[in-house]
Amino acid sequence: MNRDDALARWSDDHRSTVDIVAASALALVGVPASLVVAGDGPVWTGTVGGTGALIVLSLLVVGPLAVRRTRPVLSVVLVYGAVLLHQLLGVPLLVPVDLSVLVALFSITVYGPRWAHRTAIVAGLVGCAGLGVFVGPPGGRPPLGAAFFTLVFVGAIFLATWAFELVLRARRDTIHALRDRALRLEIERDQHALLATAAERARIAREMHDIVAHSLSVIIAQADGGRYAAAADLETAARTLGTIAETGRAALADMRRLLGVLHTDTGEGQGSTTRTGAAGLLPQPAAEDIETLVAQVRTSGSRASLVRMGTPRTLPPGTGLTLYRVCQEALTNVLKHAGPDPAVTVLLTWGRTSVRLEVDDDGRGASAATDTPGHGLVGMRERAAMFGGTFAAGPRPGGGFRVILELPLPAPRP
Repeated sequence: MNRDDALARWSDDHRSTVDIVAASALALVGVPASLVVAGDGPVWTGTVGGTGALIVLSLLVVGPLAVRRTRPVLSVVLVYGAVLLHQLLGVPLLVPVDLSVLVALFSITVYGPRWAHRTAIVAGLVGCAGLGVFVGPPGGRPPLGAAFFTLVFVGAIFLATWAFELVLRARRDTIHALRDRALRLEIERDQHALLATAAERARIAREMHDIVAHSLSVIIAQADGGRYAAAADLETAARTLGTIAETGRAALADMRRLLGVLHTDTGEGQGSTTRTGAAGLLPQPAAEDIETLVAQVRTSGSRASLVRMGTPRTLPPGTGLTLYRVCQEALTNVLKHAGPDPAVTVLLTWGRTSVRLEVDDDGRGASAATDTPGHGLVGMRERAAMFGGTFAAGPRPGGGFRVILELPLPAPRP
């Protein structure tokens, strides 16, 4: 923003003060100048006359300019009325205070409504036509040539001023439109940022739920088994403790990888930046890791098996992660709610246009009771909807529980 734009912006922000000061300065300069131009004799023929009346009329013409931008319609009406009054009283011109008419026309055109500045220019042209009548000799008809010259000359000044003011009005409207658009874009950007932040928080919450719930379920199952095995079989107890340690390390690595995106480079040390970057470079789980997931559940003592049908294909990262997380959540629910010694089967079917995941167990099914309602099924349904898939979960007819996820896939390339 240059100096002129800054000055115009400041003037718009302080309209009342600037207009009052400008009208006062114009009155201090214009009224004495009008007295000098009019001379010391009577200024019109009638019952009222003299220098005092001339000063009053001059102030009536200049005074309304103090509200020319805050109340432009009132200002132009008062200025036009004062000029018409002194013409009717026999004073054709009060130079230079009559130039306030052009200032009032400028203000109503730039700052007033559209109908007001159109009315003002029409009234101004009518006043130019009537001015030729008042400038004629007292008591006689004005020369036709003088009236026509007055109409053309003064009318051209009015039209030129009005045209220039229309250009300024268009520029001002354009600037205001650009400011409004910039403000709306800024608000929209902030809203998008808030929505993106909320979505990322929801995603991180889902990931954390899957990681923590599954890992803790495995650890609890292993700890319970290890406690009973410790009294009879120390080797089994040691193996159980090793599984607990591996599960804890894997969960810790997943949490570090997930939370690594939340850390920012503060520039305090290169070591912290390297650790954060290394965590961000670890790959996300995919469909290929389901086998490791099932093996981990099998190690915890559950009878878990994985069946694959069809030809595996390379999946987008989001689709593979969804398959892994849904399978992880389903196995976690088996460990938490299926009861003692459940048998669980994970069926992964690769089709031409979709991939289907089925997790079945023969546990307690509908009779399983929980202390507090969880969000696992809701999260799995949201993940499926995110990729246009379908999700179903519920008790099996013969007992147990079943989770079915089906995600669409693009057609395979030849």
